Amino acid sequence: MLPQMALDKKVLIITNPKIAGLHLQTLLAHLKAKEIYCHTLPDGEQYKDLKRIEDILEAAFNHRLDRNSLMIAFGGGVIGDMVGFASGIFMRGIDFIQIPTTLLAQVDSSVGGKTGINNHFGKNLVGLFHQPQAVYIDPRFLCTLPKREISAGLAEVVKMAVCFDKDLFKALESLDLSKENALLEIIYQAVSIKAKVVAEDEKEHGIRAALNYGHTFGHIIELQSGYGKYLHGEAVGIGIVMANTLALALKLITQDEFNAIKSLLEKFAIPTHYKIANVESFYDAFFLDKKSLNAKIKFILPRGIGEVCFRDDIPKSLILEVLREFA
Repeated sequence: MLPQMALDKKVLIITNPKIAGLHLQTLLAHLKAKEIYCHTLPDGEQYKDLKRIEDILEAAFNHRLDRNSLMIAFGGGVIGDMVGFASGIFMRGIDFIQIPTTLLAQVDSSVGGKTGINNHFGKNLVGLFHQPQAVYIDPRFLCTLPKREISAGLAEVVKMAVCFDKDLFKALESLDLSKENALLEIIYQAVSIKAKVVAEDEKEHGIRAALNYGHTFGHIIELQSGYGKYLHGEAVGIGIVMANTLALALKLITQDEFNAIKSLLEKFAIPTHYKIANVESFYDAFFLDKKSLNAKIKFILPRGIGEVCFRDDIPKSLILEVLREFA
């Protein structure tokens, strides 16, 4: 829950107009500081760019923030990523706090210190690791969230369950979203998994890369659809199905496991279908993925449900064969 915060410093809250209208007064009622300022950014993945980082920095300088000041990311994953990045480079780095207001940000993106912005080459290709001073997850902010945003957040929970926790997968299969507080335990379990993985591998040199399951495909879907058609979690859901199609071809999962994961995504109204316009172009985009090294594409694939593996030895012919299933 959101605590009472008394801070002897200047604070710059970064949010978007929608969250400001719904929840800013709630945040301000929990916050006391030497000086408090608020700056809003347009809402949407398409605005997660260098121009908006410059806007945040401009606001920080205009309000004369210093190295003892604090930024607060008050919003979803887009706001969190941008504020983390901006605070990481302002005066070579100042503290920031994450207060995520979407399910996706609460279960995943607010935890772990990854920050970044998009450019025309791809998603999150510019950024740095900058850990928040604190992350405050308050489920009451989800009450005003559209069902589509809830579904997008659940895609990230499905990702974690498939990779790390078969029991969580079973819990999701029986989850009844119509029940009051149905998401509380799910949020707790997802954050616990994410925090454990980050503690083992903060800079993503090993196991943390497993959290990108579905993202290798999903990021290309977001890029090629102009960062507007799909929410991030929706693209990840489609990416999970694509990754599973490859895993099925490699006999890493069974047809029953493939069907179970796809059915769980569909239970939460997460998209599972995508039409690739140009297979070769989609394939070439893999090489801009941050996990690809030495001209090898690194795929994160499930090994059954509850385990994950990394593969960089898959022939181009098999990858193209899988991609053609979506063409």
